[in-house]
Amino acid sequence: MERGEILKVIEKHLAKSVPGIAAGIDPEKKFTDYGANSLDIVEIVSGSMRELKVKIPRTELSDIQNISGLIDKFEAFAPKTA
Repeated sequence: MERGEILKVIEKHLAKSVPGIAAGIDPEKKFTDYGANSLDIVEIVSGSMRELKVKIPRTELSDIQNISGLIDKFEAFAPKTA
């Protein structure tokens, strides 16, 4: 799973949850920088996990600082292909 692919999925769910988000988000920004509240962030993360078929324990999500950090978690917990 590539970072660009993960970013596109997160971007899609961010746009669904927060009106007025255009394509081309900056992964170094926080979700709150785009106007997302805590419920929006839960929707974005859970929707992205479902679409990417990646399960991340809730305890692992508490230290995420920005969108790039979430991408790192998706990469770390993505199923390994042989």
